[in-house]
Amino acid sequence: MTISHRQLPLKSPELPGPERFQDAEAAVDRLTEIYDGGVGFLRAMFTEALAQTKPTSRYRAYYPEIRFSTASYAQIDSRLSFGHVAEPGTYVTTITRPDLFRNYLIQQIGLLIENHGLPVAIGPSATPLPLHFAMGGVDGMTVPQDGAMEFSLRDVFDVPDLATTNDDIVNGYGFPYGDGVAPLAPFTAQRIDYSLARLAHYTATDPEHFQNHVLFTNYQFYVEEFEAVARAMLADPNSGYTSFVGTGNAEITTSDGVLPTPAKLPQMPTYHLKRPNSAGITLVNIGVGPSNAKTATDHIAVLRPHAWLMVGHCAGLRNSQRLGDFVLAHAYLREDHVLDDDLPVWTPIPPLAEIQTSLEQAVEDVTRLEGYELKRIMRTGTVATIDNRNWELRDQSGPVQRLSQSRSIALDMESATIAANGFRFRVPYGTLLCVSDKPLHGELKLPGMASEFYRTQVANHLLIGIRAMELIRDMPLERIHSRKLRSFEETAFL
Repeated sequence: MTISHRQLPLKSPELPGPERFQDAEAAVDRLTEIYDGGVGFLRAMFTEALAQTKPTSRYRAYYPEIRFSTASYAQIDSRLSFGHVAEPGTYVTTITRPDLFRNYLIQQIGLLIENHGLPVAIGPSATPLPLHFAMGGVDGMTVPQDGAMEFSLRDVFDVPDLATTNDDIVNGYGFPYGDGVAPLAPFTAQRIDYSLARLAHYTATDPEHFQNHVLFTNYQFYVEEFEAVARAMLADPNSGYTSFVGTGNAEITTSDGVLPTPAKLPQMPTYHLKRPNSAGITLVNIGVGPSNAKTATDHIAVLRPHAWLMVGHCAGLRNSQRLGDFVLAHAYLREDHVLDDDLPVWTPIPPLAEIQTSLEQAVEDVTRLEGYELKRIMRTGTVATIDNRNWELRDQSGPVQRLSQSRSIALDMESATIAANGFRFRVPYGTLLCVSDKPLHGELKLPGMASEFYRTQVANHLLIGIRAMELIRDMPLERIHSRKLRSFEETAFL
């Protein structure tokens, strides 16, 4: 008979108790000490347990937490959309991987201390650290499935708990918690750990390589172009880029470095052109469809990127468009359905001025067209996103009428999903598409139909996305993280 974990004595690591900090770096050092201590304890106990037929103890470690309390309604600079709390109370968040999030945590904790003039308290939380997440990244060691060992894993160690791994905070259901405290950050530690594991699985690159500026595409050609651009950047000592990472975490630091050909590609091949402090650019080929778009953004969001953009192909809906023309989305018609339960379709997804101007400036910089001449190759308008790739094969009267009524100028299967999830997760978003077919005007996506203009524009498209990200990177953080993305009740951390 399996021994119930309630009958086993509980053992936990001896770690520092709660302590107040006025210095952000010291606070993060303590978070790291508690987290590393817990992870080290679980790894050691798991190795020990594997050598036993029936472990005699239950082992538990806890995530570290940040706790902040204020009794003041003191007015903070209203221009800031983050870095402060709005009213008196106690705010708390659990923390994972402080090594990965060190710069982010120092920045966010530092703003909180500076804006309120109060310390943060760092200590162990009451949330168990699941064994599976503690074992992540250990070469040659995985957690066997329950039933594959002599003892029941759940009797001896904590495992991931989906009941507490959710998006309640970002969806607006997390204020306050049951004991009256409110969340300090948009994601809990378990939610972040869940996504970090999923990211490594779907992209075949470790979360450590992801950069703060993310491009999404639905066309393999952009991957090939991205590698060519990356090699050119690495050949330029003044570019600021330091390395390029491909599938399987293969990394090169010189333009002639060799990237091995993977035996098989992951579901969402991902590549990283790196700069210090994660200020480079990540490209994710999400393939076709809103499901992949949601999956990718659900998980990348926990890394708190500064912006993500969709640079993919679309169907042009206007007779005046040509194959290869660009579409800058300033509104979205959402018929993707994958986010209906998280973000109602009546929720407007506003254009963000900083993103829009960066994209338009990038088109001008790359094509060398400006002002009225830019209208020859680019239109601004509504992009419709649907979940049926072959919508043309059904009765078109309904879809076409909705497209016309919405004033849509382009149709795809990913852009609205990426923008809506950016809105939901408070990640600045934008869309620049390239017209690859015109189904309403008899120009279908068929082999041999691409003109020289189209091929040139596709080559330019990725350069425009990269240039836009460089413009965004040069903006102050408080400017790019717009107040448009913040709700009535909001977390202090971005």
